[in-house]
Amino acid sequence: MAGVKVRLDEAMGTSLIMLYGLAHDAHATPSILGDTVAAQALEKVDYDFARLKLSPKLTALAVTTRAKHFDGWTAQFLAQHERATVVNLGAGLDSRVWRVAPGAGVTWYDVDYPEVAEVRRKIFPSRDNYHLIGSSVTEPDWLEQIRPDLPTLIVAQGLTMYLQPEEGQSLFRRLTDHFARGAVILDTHNSYALRRQNKLVHRHFGATMHWAINGPDDLERAVPQLHCTDVVSGVVLQGRAPGLPIAYQILVKLIQSVPVIRDAGLYLRYEFGS
Repeated sequence: MAGVKVRLDEAMGTSLIMLYGLAHDAHATPSILGDTVAAQALEKVDYDFARLKLSPKLTALAVTTRAKHFDGWTAQFLAQHERATVVNLGAGLDSRVWRVAPGAGVTWYDVDYPEVAEVRRKIFPSRDNYHLIGSSVTEPDWLEQIRPDLPTLIVAQGLTMYLQPEEGQSLFRRLTDHFARGAVILDTHNSYALRRQNKLVHRHFGATMHWAINGPDDLERAVPQLHCTDVVSGVVLQGRAPGLPIAYQILVKLIQSVPVIRDAGLYLRYEFGS
């Protein structure tokens, strides 16, 4: 059977790195996430990953460490709300819904560009109470498809930095206006990381990052409905990943005293509503 040809450009193309890392980890011993759904999905993809010149081990460690943390936040929210909605913004080619395996009272929505949604339909299995919305997350109309009254978790992993600041702030204001109550979990790049990472993503995918979030207060000021409840340094967390080379572990310990580098990527959790 011919593989699914994937030609995702710009920010959409970075979702291929996520899938690649998850799949490589699934075949590793020991595995951090054991995401066999991602491994099976990658086998269906026709894409020349060699051109990205990725280190399989380091890519898997970076991808799975972040994914595991966001999986944990998601599972924690769902443990507190038997009936709930999850809205996964910019879902890309991540297989989180299968890893978290939410119960029957949870309705899950993955939202991403139509081109990404089409690839997802071809490489991932179906499941109950799961919906795929093919739309840019910044378009307002898709939101009307989702009931607003249940506790809602909004996941925005690997998204904010690719949005223009004004459209990102408008998106989160729209979300917190639409849903009655819930939580938002997201990761960020500060100004330093934006400059550094733009060279990499532009070279491989022609993508450009735009929105630097330098701390939790940035989003609270722009979206007053949001109240930050947790802040984690992604740099420090990934420096503790099992199997990380000693040289990287030492480097992370050294940079913890340099806030602009330590906080280059933050994992933020907010709550909103009653």
